[in-house]
Amino acid sequence: MGTKLGMMSYFEPDGTVVPVTVVGFREGNIVTQIKTQATDGYDAVQVGYRRVRDKKLTKPELGHLEKAGIIPMRHLQEFRLQNIDGFEVGQKLVLEEFFKEGDLVDVSGITIGKGFQGGIKRHNFKRGQMTHGSKSHRALGSIGAGTTPGRVYKGKKMPGRMGGTKTKIRKLKIVKIDNDLRAVMIKGALPGKPGNLLRIAPAKIVGKNIPKN
Repeated sequence: MGTKLGMMSYFEPDGTVVPVTVVGFREGNIVTQIKTQATDGYDAVQVGYRRVRDKKLTKPELGHLEKAGIIPMRHLQEFRLQNIDGFEVGQKLVLEEFFKEGDLVDVSGITIGKGFQGGIKRHNFKRGQMTHGSKSHRALGSIGAGTTPGRVYKGKKMPGRMGGTKTKIRKLKIVKIDNDLRAVMIKGALPGKPGNLLRIAPAKIVGKNIPKN
C-alpha cells in the first residue's frame, strides 16, 4: 500500500516525456496476520499501513495488532495469494523485493468525489438546443415507456452521486523506483487526490499469472 503524492513529467534517457504519478510510502507495510487454508479456508496475507497513535484505533483493532506484536496501524488490507510461503507475522515488505522497473501493476483506490451530478456530467449525455425555441436544454428527457412496463428499469442512467467509489486501473507500468526518496513513479493517472491510499498489486494477466481456463 502507498500514498498518492501527485503527478509530474518524467523524461526518459531518449527524451521521451512520460506522465507519471508519484506514490510515496509511509511507515508500515508490515505483515499483521497470515491466513491459511486450514484456519480460514483460504490463503492470504494481511498487511498494515501508516502508523497512528493508540487513541486513533478502537480497542478491538488495538488488541488484534498487539496480539501480533505490531505497532498501531491505520489501514489493514488482505492480499490473497496462491502460496504464502516466505511470509511471517511482523515481516516488513520492501517494494524492491516484489517489483522492479518495467513491471505492470494494478492500482486501486477511492476516486475523487464529485457530489450529486446531472446526466451530462455523470454519463456524458448530449444536451438539447439552447436556442430556436427549444425548452429541453440539460434535462434528462424520457426515462422509459408508459403503461408497459409501467416502471423504470433498474440501472437506468440518471443523475446521482458521482465519484467517491473504489476503482481499479489495470496494467500500469512502473517507470522508476527511487530507494532514497522511498517513492515509485507509475505511468498514467491513479485514483483519488494527493494523500489518497492506494493498493498496488502485480497485474493480473490471463495466461501469465491467471490460468486461461
